[in-house]
Amino acid sequence: MLLLAFDTATPAVTAALHDGERVLAESTTIDARRHGELLAPLIEKTLAHAGASIRDVTALVAGTGPGPYTGLRVGLVTAQGLATSLGVPAYGVCTLDALAYGSGLREEFLVATDARRKEVFWARYSSFGSRLDGPHVDKPADVPVNGLPVVGPPLYPEILGEPQAPPYPLAGFLAALAAGRLAAGERLDEPRPIYLRRPDAVEPGAPKKVIQ
Repeated sequence: MLLLAFDTATPAVTAALHDGERVLAESTTIDARRHGELLAPLIEKTLAHAGASIRDVTALVAGTGPGPYTGLRVGLVTAQGLATSLGVPAYGVCTLDALAYGSGLREEFLVATDARRKEVFWARYSSFGSRLDGPHVDKPADVPVNGLPVVGPPLYPEILGEPQAPPYPLAGFLAALAAGRLAAGERLDEPRPIYLRRPDAVEPGAPKKVIQ
């Protein structure tokens, strides 16, 4: 196995290569506005660091969000396009699951990321890192923290508390999680987006009539 994983659902544009046992290389840039510009060069950089080419890749994994519409689409479209051109399978893994995996916590906890519009995407996890509830999108005050630790970027600390590491879903976490699930014979999701709400952009309505 040579699994190429990447995620663009948060400000972290991140890519990693995994051989089924360990992460061979990983590259990440934090930039909330340049997902489309950054992902392809990061993939090339990651492959180069591992001494591999794109033709060596045997499977692809993309973070499926939830995340802002535009950034999230970059990773998923890239995964689908590469899968078609390389003739390899493409899978999807919830971005919040990757953050939960990277936390290493051994108690029940929440994962929360920025949903913009003064809202957060969140999910609740067991002490073994299994998702118990979510993902959801809510106002911070409506997230049922109940004293649980919250993993993710520093968001609304007066409500969610001081965040636990990691702040972003690094692709190494995503790759290791996917590789483990595949090795266990689990079925992974398709690389389809988890939006949770409609995009900001809407089709324009019919033009207004002009009265002479």
